[in-house]
Amino acid sequence: MGLNIIGAGFGRTGTQSLKQAIEILGFGPCHHMYEVRNSLRQIKIWQAIAAGGSADWDTVFDGFSAQVDWPAAAYWRELAAHFPQAKVILSVRDPVAWHESMLQTIVPSSTIGAEQDPDANGRAGSEIIRKVALEGIFDGRITDRAFALERFARHRQDVVETIPPDRLLVFDVREGWGPLCRFLNRPVPETPFPSSNSVSEFRARKSYLAP
Repeated sequence: MGLNIIGAGFGRTGTQSLKQAIEILGFGPCHHMYEVRNSLRQIKIWQAIAAGGSADWDTVFDGFSAQVDWPAAAYWRELAAHFPQAKVILSVRDPVAWHESMLQTIVPSSTIGAEQDPDANGRAGSEIIRKVALEGIFDGRITDRAFALERFARHRQDVVETIPPDRLLVFDVREGWGPLCRFLNRPVPETPFPSSNSVSEFRARKSYLAP
């Protein structure tokens, strides 16, 4: 099938809402971290990649036509080169709000969850994100706000400078359907733009995190 859409945005930039929007527009299935956690096949694939193994991207995304969120978003350069026909969406949000959300969700999920998640796939998924994102992107310094915000800003700059403008959409999900539909050449759906995976929703799914 091959990817038609590559999501380059960090986790906690509205990637779950974007995934749902992409699928509503007919570009699904869309790969997301939840697809990894729910599939032993995907877990094994990403464990190998996170450990430094080579990736057969056609195999990784077999059955998917789009991708957003970590762990795959950490490999946006490789994906953009491997799927040259795919459009790239860089999901963004206010940097400080993003960092606060990270500290309440992905950071504890990827550290506490790697040890305490009662689900084996959940523990494995948490370990994958810890290696790929918290260590790989943020050098183990995600709680250092100045450092994390610098990495966040640099990532945006890298994507904008690398991907041609006609292939790239820098997108805040608060903008709604308009920019996304224009970019993907789809009519605006009658349904409201999705809004999901808030901090409270995220934490409610993790039995090992305090509400």
